[in-house]
Amino acid sequence: MSKINLEECVRTSLESYFTDLGGSEPDRMYDMMVRVVEKPLLEVVMQHADQNQSRAAQWLGLNRNTLRKKLVEHKLIS
Repeated sequence: MSKINLEECVRTSLESYFTDLGGSEPDRMYDMMVRVVEKPLLEVVMQHADQNQSRAAQWLGLNRNTLRKKLVEHKLIS
């Protein structure tokens, strides 16, 4: 079984995205990428940290308040 690294997965997805655009120009790609990557990142890290925000923030290299703000933005907590 071959391992595909995360960077290659992102590259492949972006190439597919441009293909799907069919020549149309993309709009606000940076914001889109941050949004689509950040939410699953937060979900998986929180799961592995047993929902412990302090631990998850440490793993992510974020301030706990910043993590909490991002969790609220992505509707992962209220």
